[in-house]
Amino acid sequence: MDRKLQAFERLLNIMDQLRDGCPWDKKQTFESLRTLTIEETYELADAILKGEKEEIKKELGDILLHIVFYAKIGSETNDFDIADVCDGISEKLIYRHPHIFSDTKVANAQEVEENWEQLKLKEKNGNKTVLEGVPKSLPALVKANRIQDKVRGVGFDWDEKEQVWEKVKEEMHELEVEIKKGDQDKMEAEFGDMFFSLINAARLYGVNPENALERTNQKFTKRFNYLESKTMKLGTNLKDMNLAEMDLIWEEAKQFDK
Repeated sequence: MDRKLQAFERLLNIMDQLRDGCPWDKKQTFESLRTLTIEETYELADAILKGEKEEIKKELGDILLHIVFYAKIGSETNDFDIADVCDGISEKLIYRHPHIFSDTKVANAQEVEENWEQLKLKEKNGNKTVLEGVPKSLPALVKANRIQDKVRGVGFDWDEKEQVWEKVKEEMHELEVEIKKGDQDKMEAEFGDMFFSLINAARLYGVNPENALERTNQKFTKRFNYLESKTMKLGTNLKDMNLAEMDLIWEEAKQFDK
């Protein structure tokens, strides 16, 4: 524990020195750091998907730096400091885990989540509604998954996960109807409904839809890069090939995924 505390103290001292002496660090604000923090968060997410532990460690350091930086700026206006930040999250964790720090009993992880959402609604400065805590700026796919997780926490969910497939089929049918009509606005709305139902299905089967889609993105990119590289070696251009010719090389690329 001493080593961890010393390491954290060292980081805080370095932040003090940077804020006091570095021209770039001195001029930063909450607003100027915001986009950089978002970028660092995505870099951490990429490292996690790749499973690269050293890279995860590095990106966690970058995120921690931002947390310390925000706390330092907050301390300069006497609004809050890093101790307030730590105390705040500690109190929140204790309050929202009564099955650990009190005598509440839970049977499984789902009950923990349900209790968590109920407790958030009771907090003095907590969310007034179930979906209030979902950030508006989240990417749509991530937001849909988070919305569904939130409402599940208060019991708004399918009784049996297999029931979701009827909803998926229903949304697919409604989309096909609008495609035949050719109404672009209604097509967009029905595509949204279909995506939402598929995200719901993924959640019910324990699959993170963001991770699943990014996995496919990476797989497609790898295969397409192979296709492009192979055509260049053959001295031709993708634009000069027909789909059947491209499919032959695409099948080759698929072999490397096995």
